[in-house]
Amino acid sequence: MELEPKQGKSMRSPTPTDHHHTSKLRRRRRRNICLAVIAVILLVVLIFVILGLTVFKAKRPLTTVNSVSVRDLDFSIDIARVRVLLNVTVDVNLSIKNPNKVGFKYTNSSALLKYRGEVVGEAPIPAGKISADETRQMNLTLTLMADRLLSNPNVYSEVIAGTLPLQTYTRISGKVQILFKIHVVSYTTCDLTVDIRSRSVGNQTCHYKTKL
Repeated sequence: MELEPKQGKSMRSPTPTDHHHTSKLRRRRRRNICLAVIAVILLVVLIFVILGLTVFKAKRPLTTVNSVSVRDLDFSIDIARVRVLLNVTVDVNLSIKNPNKVGFKYTNSSALLKYRGEVVGEAPIPAGKISADETRQMNLTLTLMADRLLSNPNVYSEVIAGTLPLQTYTRISGKVQILFKIHVVSYTTCDLTVDIRSRSVGNQTCHYKTKL
């Protein structure tokens, strides 16, 4: 009696329908991955935008003149020539506060001493960086250049009268980088009257202006 060989389990060949279904699943998986990546990117961008408009919003550095004083004042009156030889040195103490959550970098600048709109003295302000929420103190010395006043007819009469109007001017220009770089310029102007006899500063009025 002959035994029939035992037949193994038959394997079904993939059909076009199976290939189509697998391809469809792969496309769906790739689409879901792409959508998830796009959603994460949009979420990150949204978070940065919210932080940029709130916590990290660019704020204007605040410049404040704490004091202006006369360090030195010497003068001599030439009655024959109706002119005055005048030397004045003014000390200016100012502070710059950076209210931002990132550093504020400023470029080389200068402080000016003016007499009736004419620049008669200058002091350099070297470039630097002010850290987040830091207040930087600056002590500037402005020396009046006597030769620049020789041709001004007002100096003689004002020195004789006992007062000399001067003006200090500082301009600090720099950048704050949060999501992108923002250019900031801070201006400070102080009008003051120097009492010739007491060699001190009388009236003093300061004005502040900042541009983003």
